[in-house]
Amino acid sequence: MNIVSSAKRQIILDTETTGMNQGVGAIYLGHRIIEIGCVEVIDRRLTGRHYHEYINPQQLIDAEAIEVHGITNEFVADKPKFAEISHHFIDFIDGAEVVAHNANFDVSFMDHEFSLLRPSGPKTADICSILDTLAIAKYLHPGQKNNLDALCKRYGIDNSRRDLHGALLDAEILADVYLMMTGGQTKFNLSNEKEGSEAGGIIRLSKNRGKLKVIGATADELIKHEERLDLVAKSGQCIWRG
Repeated sequence: MNIVSSAKRQIILDTETTGMNQGVGAIYLGHRIIEIGCVEVIDRRLTGRHYHEYINPQQLIDAEAIEVHGITNEFVADKPKFAEISHHFIDFIDGAEVVAHNANFDVSFMDHEFSLLRPSGPKTADICSILDTLAIAKYLHPGQKNNLDALCKRYGIDNSRRDLHGALLDAEILADVYLMMTGGQTKFNLSNEKEGSEAGGIIRLSKNRGKLKVIGATADELIKHEERLDLVAKSGQCIWRG
């Protein structure tokens, strides 16, 4: 399984809908998208660009859903309809790789919204490629909980702001999870500078230090290391092999 994408531009995406049915069948119950949140990643770095929109679904939101995301019928009453924001949304994801958790759910809703446009819009797969982080998580952590909260705990990512579900916040959190899950730590600050400043310090070892103890990897560890590199190499981005 290719767990590290070779795409240079990725859009981490999340949606909120009018109902809590998480299956694709929710569409056939008449549910619609009410919020889209996206953050842009280029070469595994967050660029600061994002897309965020609340949408008037032209129907009532289930009370159960409101308890989860806090988006009320009154709040979305004056928000634009999907048809009014579709061009900007398509422009933002066009040509990128869309990364979503349980991507089938989000993509099915996006396809449904595109189909309601007049004239009918494109399929999501015609605009961008799609990567499902839930499939990656299940591959890396079989038999374990792999929802976003569980992954945050597993990878030490702060999701304390997540009192309610929200598309943009969840997209930001998912970006951190995806980068950690597919490549480990992405930021290093080895200087003594204050948080938020550029890390420009140099760490030097004392000339009076004792001889460092070198601990070699065991044969089993080397085998596991090579297996991991084989997975990374499938993406064409394995920098740890010459």
